[in-house]
Amino acid sequence: MVERAGLGAEAMNLADGPTPSPPATARQPGPLAGAGRRRRARAVAALAGRRLAFAVPVLVLVSAAVFALGAASPFDPVKQYYGNQIFTASQSDVDRVRAELGVDEPALVQFGHWLGGLLTGDLGHSRSFRQPVTDVIGERLPWTLLLMCSGLAVAVLLALVLGTLAARRQGGWLDRVVTAVGHALEGIPPFVLALGAIAVFALTLRWLPVAGLTDAGQPATFSQVTRHLVLPASVLGVSQSPWLVLHVRQSLLSSLAEDHVAGARARGLAEWMVVLRHALPTALLPFVTLVGARVPELVTGAVLVEEVFSWPGLASAVVKSALSVDFPLLAALTLLATLAVLLGSLLADVAVALLDPRVATDG
Repeated sequence: MVERAGLGAEAMNLADGPTPSPPATARQPGPLAGAGRRRRARAVAALAGRRLAFAVPVLVLVSAAVFALGAASPFDPVKQYYGNQIFTASQSDVDRVRAELGVDEPALVQFGHWLGGLLTGDLGHSRSFRQPVTDVIGERLPWTLLLMCSGLAVAVLLALVLGTLAARRQGGWLDRVVTAVGHALEGIPPFVLALGAIAVFALTLRWLPVAGLTDAGQPATFSQVTRHLVLPASVLGVSQSPWLVLHVRQSLLSSLAEDHVAGARARGLAEWMVVLRHALPTALLPFVTLVGARVPELVTGAVLVEEVFSWPGLASAVVKSALSVDFPLLAALTLLATLAVLLGSLLADVAVALLDPRVATDG
């Protein structure tokens, strides 16, 4: 009966003529879809605008806190400026230098002068390096950015590869090793990893150089910089990878248990396609947010790694400006680090909002 009914229905359709195909607009994105994308783009732009506006008072407060802490410091910037020559300098010379450096004024007045110069693009003069602050940052910032970006790339690569393999073979020997090593590395500071890497790969195996940007007396060529970058970037990446690896593993395990992944398996798709094309994209949305949240730890780790490997970045400037109570340089470096943290968080939130339309942008 069912077959005859089906044939009858088919005959009636043929008698009435061919079934019209759906209109082209049903298979193509209509104007409503385009309007939705535009509204989403405007919402994301508004989110970025609010976050950037909120960053301005945060940066001002952080800079003011640096000057306040510097004023409470027991170190005398003039004595740090003179060094050993302070013992032979006359009191009049010391007073003259103190007036020239502006450290005889209250910290609030110094902060006002520095903030006024910041609005005009003048970050002041570094007392510890005896050159403009912009020159100090300009010479060292590219090397710090190179180290941080390389370390972040290593951490993300390790997280995606090891986290995916561990989740794919849950309970296997690789999963147990990755989980155990990840929890162990969470409590090891970056400088300890750096010293261990130097002992093994530089001093024992002699595969890589100990420190510096290039070999002694050699120019900063691509091969020289790359060879000296491998060890500090690897240490920085490994020090940041445990949280990312464990997060990818857990997120992927949750994604593998969802209905759309079960449906993909029911359709007979290969397991690697199920993992990479159906489960992993879902697991990467919270991973992007976590990468942005790890920016403060990345900045701190980069400072420690630079000091151990004598990398010519901003770390030495941070230490020297802190010991010398170099207000202009210390405030500029703190402002730069705070800005990196805020931008990292903002970029992560914007990326998640663009990738997932379900994410609210009114926060």
